[in-house]
Amino acid sequence: MDFFSVLSMIGGLALFLFGMHVLGEGLAKVSGGRLEKILETLTSNIFKAVLLGAGVTAVIQSSSATTVMAVGFVNSGIMKLEQAVGIIMGANVGTTATSWILSLTGIEGESFLIQMLKPSSFSPILAIIGVFMMLFSKKEKKQDIGSILVGFAVLMTGMDAMSAAVKPLADVPEFTSILTAFSNPFLGMIAGTILTAVIQSSSASVGILQALCMTGAVTYGSALPIIMGQNIGTCVTALLSAIGAKKNAQRTACMHLYFNLIGTVVFMVGFYLINGFVHFSFLAESANPAGIAVVHSLFNIGATLLWLPFNKYLVKLACLTVRDKEEDKEEANQMLQLLDARFLDSPSLAIEHCKRVSNHMAELVKEAMSTSIQLLTNYDEAAAERVVEIENIVDAYEDGLGTYLVKVGSRHLSEKDSHTCSILLQCIGDFERISDHALNIMESAQEVHDKGLAFSPKAQNELAVFQKAVSDILDKTVSVFKTEDMKGAEEIEPLEEVIDYLRAELKKRHVKRLRKGKCTIEMGFVLSDVTTNCERVSDHCSNIAVSIIQILQDGYDTHEYLENMKSEDNQQFTEEYKAYKKMYQLP
Repeated sequence: MDFFSVLSMIGGLALFLFGMHVLGEGLAKVSGGRLEKILETLTSNIFKAVLLGAGVTAVIQSSSATTVMAVGFVNSGIMKLEQAVGIIMGANVGTTATSWILSLTGIEGESFLIQMLKPSSFSPILAIIGVFMMLFSKKEKKQDIGSILVGFAVLMTGMDAMSAAVKPLADVPEFTSILTAFSNPFLGMIAGTILTAVIQSSSASVGILQALCMTGAVTYGSALPIIMGQNIGTCVTALLSAIGAKKNAQRTACMHLYFNLIGTVVFMVGFYLINGFVHFSFLAESANPAGIAVVHSLFNIGATLLWLPFNKYLVKLACLTVRDKEEDKEEANQMLQLLDARFLDSPSLAIEHCKRVSNHMAELVKEAMSTSIQLLTNYDEAAAERVVEIENIVDAYEDGLGTYLVKVGSRHLSEKDSHTCSILLQCIGDFERISDHALNIMESAQEVHDKGLAFSPKAQNELAVFQKAVSDILDKTVSVFKTEDMKGAEEIEPLEEVIDYLRAELKKRHVKRLRKGKCTIEMGFVLSDVTTNCERVSDHCSNIAVSIIQILQDGYDTHEYLENMKSEDNQQFTEEYKAYKKMYQLP
C-alpha cells in the first residue's frame, strides 16, 4: 500500500464523516424540532420510550446525539430519569440502521434492479437531485432536503473510496497479522472503544469496520470484539456532555455507560463460554458488511431485551453511582433550566425553549402589573412582596435569555427560527422594563398605604378607566408576542395613542381639582408617578408590537413606520383610535 493509497483512504474517511455530518444536520433541520418535541412529551411507558428513541436515532443517524439530547432534557427537568432510560435503550437499537444502509455496498448481482440497489449506483442520482434543489430552489425546506440527499451521496462516496483504498491490504501480511491480534477479545474491545471514543460516533466507526471488511482479511473473530468495544466508546460523548451538569443529567450519562458496558460484558462472557464448548466455525470466516450489520443489531437488540425487565435497576445503579448530598437543593427556577447549552446543537429546539421561557416571562410581567394596579386600592403586603419577587425573576430571565439567544443566533437557523430569535432579543428588554414600572407602581401604592392617603372618589373612577386601558394593551401585547401575530400587532399603536391622551386628560382634571381644593399636592405627585409609569408601560407595548412587525416584514425604518401609521391619510388607524377612545371614556 503506497502513499497515494493511504491518502485516498484518509480522503475517503473525511468524506464519510463529512457526509454523515451533513446528513444528520439536514435531517435535524427538516424535522424543525418536531422529533425533539416528541421526546419531550414522552409518557412513563418504557416500551413507547424505547420505540421513540430507536425511531429518532434512525432518523438523525446518531445515538450520541439522541443520548446527549436525553441528558439535556433530564438536566432541564423536562424528562424524568425513568423516561430517559427507555430513550437510551432505543437509541442503541436505532443506531444499527446506519450499518444496514452501509451494508448495501456488498450487494452482488448482474440484474439492473440489483445493481440499482447498490449505493454506488443510486448515490450519484441523489447527489444530482440534491445539488439542483440546493442551488435552484428558493424554499429553505427544499434546500434542506437537498442537503440530506447530498450528505448521503457524499457518505457513500467516502465509503466506496475507503473500501477501494484498503482493498489491496488483503495481500499485505503485516496488515493481516494486526487484524489477527484483534481476534483477542480484550484487545479487540479496547481498539473498538478507542476508535469510537475518538470520532464520537458508533455509526461512523462501524462504517469504517465495514469498509475494512471489503478487503476480505477481517474475520468475524476479529470484528466481533471490535463491535463490542464500539458500543462502549459511543458513551464518551454523553459522559462529556454531563460534565458540570446536574445530578440527574450525570445519572443519565451513567445509565448509557452501564447499559453498554454491562451488556458487552454479559455478551462477551456468554458468547466465549459457549464458544469454548461449541467452537463456532463462522469466527474464522471473512466478515462482510451485512454480517457486521447483523452482529451490531443482534447485540443492541439483545442488550435492550436483557435490560428491559430491569430498567428500574439501571436507574438505581446510576443513582448509587451519582449520590445526592444533603446540602444539595432543588433549583428554585425550573424555567431557566430549559436554557441548556446541550440544546444549542439542535437550534430549533433551543429556540423553542427560549420561546417558552420568554412566554413565561411575559405572563409574569402581566401578573406583576395587574397585582401592582390592584394594590393602589387594596394594599396587601404579601402581594407587594410577590411583585418584588417577580421583578427579580424577570431580571434573571432577561440575563439568561439574552446570553443564550446570542449563542443560538450564531448557529445556522431556519428563516422562521431566525425571525423568532430576533423578536425575542428585541422584546425581552421591554418586558423587563415593564416589570420595573410595575415595581414603581407598587412602591407608590406602598406610599399611599403607609401615609394613610387616598385618592378622591372622582380620581379613583378616572384612574380605573386609565388602568383598564393599560391592562388591556398589555394583555393584547403579550398575546401578539406569543403568537407572532402581525395583524394584532398593528392594533397596539392606536390604543397606545389613546393611553397618551388619557394621561394628559387625567393630569388636566387633577389640576382643576387641586385649584378647587378637592385634592392635595401630595396625592398629585403620587397620581403623576402612577400615570407616568402606566404610560411608559404602553410605550414598551408599542415597542414590542413594532419590533414584531419590523422583523416579520424583514425590516423598515421604525420612525417612518410610526409617522405613516399616525398620518391623517391612514383611515384604519384613525378609525381604531376613535373606537378605543370611545371604549375608554373618562367619567
